[in-house]
Amino acid sequence: MKIKKYSILFSIFLLTSSFWTLSCQEAKEPVIESEKPNILWISAEDLSPRMAAYGDSTASTPNLDRLAREGITYTNAFTTAGVCAPSRNSIITGRYQTSNGGHNMRTLWNTYPEQTGLPKSYNSVPPAGVKLFPEYLKAAGYYTTNNVKTDYQFEAPPTVWDEVSNTADWRGREENQPFFSVINFTTTHESQIWARAKNKMRVDPSTVPLPPYYPDHEITRTDVARHYSNLEELDDQIGEVLKKLEEDGLLEKTIIFFWGDHGDGLPFYKREVYRRGLLIPLIARFPNGYKSGTTEDRFISGIDLGPTMLSLAALETTEQMQGKAFEGKYKTQEGHEYIFGARDRLDSEYDQVRSVMDRQYQYVKNYYPEKPLYMDIAFRKNIPTMNLLLEMHEKGELNEAQSLWFRETKPEEELYDYIADPFQLNNLAEDPAYAEKLAELRKVMENWVADSEDLGSIQEKELLTAMWNGDDTPPITADVQIYQTSDMVKLNCMTAGASIAYRKENSKRWEVYTKPLNLEAGNYETMAMRVGYEPSDTLRFRVR
Repeated sequence: MKIKKYSILFSIFLLTSSFWTLSCQEAKEPVIESEKPNILWISAEDLSPRMAAYGDSTASTPNLDRLAREGITYTNAFTTAGVCAPSRNSIITGRYQTSNGGHNMRTLWNTYPEQTGLPKSYNSVPPAGVKLFPEYLKAAGYYTTNNVKTDYQFEAPPTVWDEVSNTADWRGREENQPFFSVINFTTTHESQIWARAKNKMRVDPSTVPLPPYYPDHEITRTDVARHYSNLEELDDQIGEVLKKLEEDGLLEKTIIFFWGDHGDGLPFYKREVYRRGLLIPLIARFPNGYKSGTTEDRFISGIDLGPTMLSLAALETTEQMQGKAFEGKYKTQEGHEYIFGARDRLDSEYDQVRSVMDRQYQYVKNYYPEKPLYMDIAFRKNIPTMNLLLEMHEKGELNEAQSLWFRETKPEEELYDYIADPFQLNNLAEDPAYAEKLAELRKVMENWVADSEDLGSIQEKELLTAMWNGDDTPPITADVQIYQTSDMVKLNCMTAGASIAYRKENSKRWEVYTKPLNLEAGNYETMAMRVGYEPSDTLRFRVR
């Protein structure tokens, strides 16, 4: 009964969110003192919308409650993958990871070469000209920092961040310089379910809601309660960041975004393209009370975050970006009609799944229906609930809903009415009554795969060879060409799409080259890097 009551209350909250937005006092237009406002991102890992702003008060989150009370709560925000690196690949570029060649989890650090036959680590290479959106902010004068996650499937060029460290924030900037700062917390990451197992439990396991695909067991309740307890710890950390902003006199001069990189790190949530694996919390607080205390149900994809940051800084979305700005000067009038998701290789295991959602239904296309739905990921076997589920499955002790994940094969197509069936237990794909909706979303999916130039059907070794221009070693960015006249310096790189950086000798900050320079006398250095390529050599030149 607890599960049913929880799901009904949550559904009622989502259905009434639009009414609440309309019933609030008329929202003020945003009044931002500068066309280059300060922007702070607070990002959380492996977290679904499990806070009071979304109708779930299991955990106490006063600081997130404050952000929601003083800002906008977006109730239909989704990532493009249910796992971090592909999702972050799309967020940082404003493009689908499947269009970038960054869809396999993961390409950097460990590709499990003993199973995949790949190099242990490689940079995925997006099309020429694709850049990380903070580079545009930096070129416009922003101080850009990241504390500290850069899990993008490629190394970021030096034109992107002024500082990446576990102490990076806005405090290193010049006086009155606008900043874009990212502070990422791992507190709710899947690994913290076991890493923080000895921390004080802040939520009573007997009170937590369980999905129907979990057995009601001490182990499942403990893991879910630990996840909620970690959320409370995250909220404390967010409070510290807000306090720091206030101490610096910046709270009312900074736009704050809080978001998650994909759904919960719990088994059968993370890594899935079902709605629960893609739905994230997204809250934005403006310094002037713009739309304070409201909710918006516009469809937002992770690819929209970059264009929106540019729009808030009065910069247009670039042609390469597939996302749409949902706030700021270049806000699009309409959001997305559909939300798309993708799953491909996860660690050592291969699969290919695509999904599309409209306002009521989700269609799922399984390209390898002969493979099990469950992917045997070694990392998540550190979660006690995962081992419990596997043990109970082996013994035949799981009920029908709990056994869905462990089917030996999966249907080629799935269709769910996620409003009536929020846990997506009832596949409607073979029900004649839904044949028209199935055909509609199938066609939408086919069009998206073609239009977005989805690279998922290319075998990964073949794709890597193409990204490396047919060679067996990573491509290297060409050295910068330096042209000097009596009063100007022009820099050029023959590698298509490369970003060029320059700085005065002994300076820590790389500047983004965008046009010929009139530099003061002194010694300078320059280098270039295309995203996914190895950087060029650093060259030195002198201005007299």
